[in-house]
Amino acid sequence: MPASQTILIAEDESAIADTVVYALRAESLAAEHVLLGGAVVPRVQAGGIDLVVLDVGLPDMTGFDVCRALRAVSDVPVIFLTAREAEIDRVLGLELGADDYMVKPFSPRELVARVRARLRRGLQGAPPRWQRRDSFELDREGLRIRYRGALLDLTRYEYGVLAALLERPGAVLSRTQLMDRVWADALDSSDRTVDTHIKTLRAKLHAAGGRAGEDPIRTHRGVGYSLDAGG
Repeated sequence: MPASQTILIAEDESAIADTVVYALRAESLAAEHVLLGGAVVPRVQAGGIDLVVLDVGLPDMTGFDVCRALRAVSDVPVIFLTAREAEIDRVLGLELGADDYMVKPFSPRELVARVRARLRRGLQGAPPRWQRRDSFELDREGLRIRYRGALLDLTRYEYGVLAALLERPGAVLSRTQLMDRVWADALDSSDRTVDTHIKTLRAKLHAAGGRAGEDPIRTHRGVGYSLDAGG
């Protein structure tokens, strides 16, 4: 198992968090700790987190709400920690997308074993659904694209244009090439249709976290468009 794998622990009880961090690091796993649920999604979006150990009873929001928000932007594995033993709580956690569930008090060694087992399944399983292209992530099967960690709300044709540009970052695609790839089944479209969708895509990329004055879609006058995936 790669030594660089990092576990994020969201737990407001310092004694429990310290014990978990120590147990993980003793097994050569990197560990980070946050006290609030609101810190989880931004940290995961920043990258480098391979699994989240998530307490249900956090002070600012429930672990269930954190998991719901996390699943909107990431498929990172989640293991719940909770003092709740009711079956309905376990079922709810799993339905929200958690991968495992441990009830307090728990054995740190067992938790580490479950973390390792879940990480191994990730390594041995199918290729990741999300394919990263620098600032972009593409889920071809689910027809979804994320930019700087934010899921873009795209129409069918907006998705088609951006996915086509993401296939070859930096390569210039003419309007005709984009029309052939994206609007092959449309009878009443024109070259101006491409320009209109590029305009709406730029607005959505900016709203999703693009920096001021930064535009990942490049216009090549008289030729077409390209994508700077790192922008």
